[in-house]
Amino acid sequence: MVEKHLEPGIELTDTMLEVTDLKQYFPIKAGLMQRVVGYVKAVDGISFKIKRGKTMGLVGESGCGKTTVGKTILRLYEKTGGEVLFFGIDIYMLPRKDMRLIRPKMQIIFQDPYSSLSPRLPVSEIIGEAVKEHQIVPAREYDDHLDRIMKACGLEPYHKDRYPHEFSGGQRQRICIARALALNPSFIVCDEPVSALDVSIQAQIINLLKDLQNEFQLTYLFISHDLSVVEHISDDVGVMYLGSLVEYGSKQAIYKNPLHPYTQALLSAAPVPDPTAKKKQIILEGSIPSPANPPPGCKFHTRCWECMDICKKVVPQTREVEPGHMVVCHLYN
Repeated sequence: MVEKHLEPGIELTDTMLEVTDLKQYFPIKAGLMQRVVGYVKAVDGISFKIKRGKTMGLVGESGCGKTTVGKTILRLYEKTGGEVLFFGIDIYMLPRKDMRLIRPKMQIIFQDPYSSLSPRLPVSEIIGEAVKEHQIVPAREYDDHLDRIMKACGLEPYHKDRYPHEFSGGQRQRICIARALALNPSFIVCDEPVSALDVSIQAQIINLLKDLQNEFQLTYLFISHDLSVVEHISDDVGVMYLGSLVEYGSKQAIYKNPLHPYTQALLSAAPVPDPTAKKKQIILEGSIPSPANPPPGCKFHTRCWECMDICKKVVPQTREVEPGHMVVCHLYN
């Protein structure tokens, strides 16, 4: 149960994570004095909520800011603006000592399992290092705790003394999952955890994540550019473009009734397993604008086939077209 993962002072609510107008700008420096001449607006004011025990999928093209969102939520980056509430607690208002207590509850699984594992440490130390540091279990229960977590992730006890280079890509990702799970987290950011794996192994890892979610009552932010994977694992879906959230809603609403032209284009490009099925693909013309110099008005208007004059001048507001289904587009004014 989630209750056993939390400190006594944290109040349980239905909404585990609430992000409001989150911004992450990286300075651009130039000249001999390295003065700031601009900012890369990697995350430019996004808002969403994730309910306890649910999975939110975050999709978009490479470079749209998905990974930066995950790292900023975990406070691996210091935010530029906005608010991140974890069970109603603003994590950016916590001093270092209190943030340390929250750290085990918020974990991340990185995209590349090989580069995120130390080649100098055996599996037992990779998984157990943070367990010892945060004193997750008493010393006498340490070995049993590692065995239990490894078994839940599809690893065997004899793997403890092996090093990352002795494992396949799928096994290394299982080690990464075990490392996150060993801290008894409540919330995990899955940063494209299957994009570096073969398709057959992807299915195994996705099914493992779903089984672990049910067993340990976990909540996920699942970041990916693979729409079929997101549809399989997610309850809610957010679509990002150039640092902004352009559409947000339940999985059924997004996939059955995509509203934003960008979402429609993404879904049209997703492969269909039926070779006889006919599908009209929307080809987006032009390249993605620079996040350091986004276009005025709607950021997508330079590639949108539905572009109107107002799109080039006025930033669209978030509209709730149907209950829980939000879209940022002038077509729905």
